[in-house]
Amino acid sequence: MFLLVSKVFVLLIISHVQSVPKKVKSYSELKSCDIGDLADEIASYDTVVKDIIDYVVSGPFKGKTYDELAKFVDRFGARPSGSKVLEDSIDYMIQLTKEEEMKHVITEDVEVPHWIRGTEKLAMVHPRIKDMALLGLGKSISTPPNGISAEVVAVHNFDELEKMADKDVEGKIVLYDPKFTTYGETVVYRSQGAAKAAAKGAVASLVRSIAPFSINTPHTGSQYYDEKVKKIPAAAISLEDADLIRRIYNRKEKIVLNITMSSSLETKISRNTLIDLRGTNYPEKLVIVSGHIDSWDVGQGAMDDGGGLFVSWAAPVILKRLNLRPKRTLRSIFWTAEELGLIGAYAYEEKHRKEHQHINFIMESDEGTFSPRGLAVAGTPKARCIVAEILKLFESINATTLVESDSPGSDIGVLIQKGIPGASLHNANERYFWFHHTEGDTMNVEDPDELDLCTAFWTAVAYIIADISADIPR
Repeated sequence: MFLLVSKVFVLLIISHVQSVPKKVKSYSELKSCDIGDLADEIASYDTVVKDIIDYVVSGPFKGKTYDELAKFVDRFGARPSGSKVLEDSIDYMIQLTKEEEMKHVITEDVEVPHWIRGTEKLAMVHPRIKDMALLGLGKSISTPPNGISAEVVAVHNFDELEKMADKDVEGKIVLYDPKFTTYGETVVYRSQGAAKAAAKGAVASLVRSIAPFSINTPHTGSQYYDEKVKKIPAAAISLEDADLIRRIYNRKEKIVLNITMSSSLETKISRNTLIDLRGTNYPEKLVIVSGHIDSWDVGQGAMDDGGGLFVSWAAPVILKRLNLRPKRTLRSIFWTAEELGLIGAYAYEEKHRKEHQHINFIMESDEGTFSPRGLAVAGTPKARCIVAEILKLFESINATTLVESDSPGSDIGVLIQKGIPGASLHNANERYFWFHHTEGDTMNVEDPDELDLCTAFWTAVAYIIADISADIPR
């Protein structure tokens, strides 16, 4: 199953990093938004919003999101797809949820890839001797036991590679060194680079890490092979080493690298986790909040996506504690195996396909849990107008911005492309890609106060959407 999703996954990559707006007009001021009496109804939730924010930011729940995330991360660390530690972490979250007396908790089995990273070494052997940092890309094959020694061809983009004669690439290592612009624009060199290099006869593919900043830290991530061409080893190197190679290459000096990589790939069974706070009037209708519980094998998965996991865990827990039962069911989903191709999301979509019409709105936090700024929203103009009206209630925490996006999330993109409206957390994440998919993804990136704000915002928005009289229009 996981070998079939690559093309769709590439299209669903988050396309930009949002910056913090200095002073912007609201979406409803910029657009023609007339939602009639619903605007007054939404405004009436101002007291509820204040109560939720107070409960989380200065009340009994203050610091709990951070504390629970820290206990989780410190206990389990990295949680790769298909690993025992991932399954143990799922069991832990189920127990933690049940301790909050949440009764409706289930899991659904998912067949997932289990890619295990082995030995990885990279060295420049000509024109000088230098060890270099290397991080294999997801599902990369191994090199021969003695590694691969070959000359380097450096290209900025696919067009440069395509214009080169096959004889100039054959038997060589291709290095892609695009400068980071946005994640969506640049990540294609990581995800598709090996396949395109192999089609030209290359023996390995390297990519300048998809990041705007580095302290000699390579960034991993998924890459996808073309079954029509030979598979070659694929890995990321640091910005510093990529730029060093480029400078030497531009001087027309021959560069030879030796790469040694080992890995294995098999299939395991994992689980999506579903937590329901049943609706009082329309329990069959769903508003979903979500984050993924798996992580890469480097770092600790605190930021990607421990923060998103825990704000989505907290939403139904807080509402239950406050005895706020929305009219529709609030469902929290912990997606499994996101990092290796949205596997859990595809499995959920297939299993619940007949229930699509009951999903009123779907939300995901998977791009940091820094200070909330609003939501990135996919849906009709009227759907966005309704969400924009809701966001007006969050002026006190500076979270009123609505960003228009056709694919605002990773896992939820699988369902949004079916016509379901949804949103991802828009937050002050300018440094998100500094730590993304690296050893630097640790609890040091998280801030207790910012997590509280995200938790309060996430919970209150989800509650209002699940409780207002009108469905979000398709």
